[in-house]
Amino acid sequence: MRAVRLKTRALTTLLLVVVFFSPRQLLADETALVLLIQPLPHEERMTKSYQPLAQYIETLTGRRCTIQVPPNFPAYWNILRRNNYDLALDGPHFTDYRLHKFGFIVLAQLPDTTSYSLIMREAGRVLDPAQLVGRRIASLGLLSTGAVRLSAMFPNPVRQPVLVDVRNAEDGIDLLLDKRVEAAFLPTAIVGERPRAGIAVILTTEPVTRLILSAAPRMASDMREKIRDALLQAHQTEAGRSMLRGLGAERFEPAAEETFANQRNVLKSYWGY
Repeated sequence: MRAVRLKTRALTTLLLVVVFFSPRQLLADETALVLLIQPLPHEERMTKSYQPLAQYIETLTGRRCTIQVPPNFPAYWNILRRNNYDLALDGPHFTDYRLHKFGFIVLAQLPDTTSYSLIMREAGRVLDPAQLVGRRIASLGLLSTGAVRLSAMFPNPVRQPVLVDVRNAEDGIDLLLDKRVEAAFLPTAIVGERPRAGIAVILTTEPVTRLILSAAPRMASDMREKIRDALLQAHQTEAGRSMLRGLGAERFEPAAEETFANQRNVLKSYWGY
């Protein structure tokens, strides 16, 4: 009797597995769109969600859209190079790389820009960043926009500063004030929001577009155009405005490839380029 019950349970379990992983279910998973998003700064994770964008894309395309956000930039770089995703929202250097490496197509961009400032303690500041070779500089993660722009300031591969990865700008400023790093390279907006006595700005970079949405060439051209048009007109519809409020953005705008041309070059020194 016990053996019969065990066989019955096993058969029930098998039937549940077959139903759960039916061809229809597998097909739905296979046709889901994957939206890859670069790792978010700690401050942004607490205040912003990109789920409204995924839901908006689902409504437009009739296909489920899942978000993939790797925990850090090295993990993001590995996933980016595998090219197993349909859409990507990230910085200009990653976008430029993806366009030339995999043939992605730019759809739209968020209008906000970002710049970075090199800061030091007022006492002991230097006038030339080249004097920071071999010294510790706090930055928001290897391969982040800030880290690659800082690396580009030191083109000689054997004459580089030591990058210290920090979780957020506040940690970078604290390390600087505690004299555990010689400098910090952080988003200008955050540095300006949190001025500290005894800190001097050495230089500020030119602002660049922060986030650009691009699509894989395997996505049907009519679907790409549908997403692009809907995003550019989103501020004109209630559904679009709701999505934008969720993102904390006013609108999407056209993205011109020439504005970030050759920014992929800052990635050349990284493994797998």
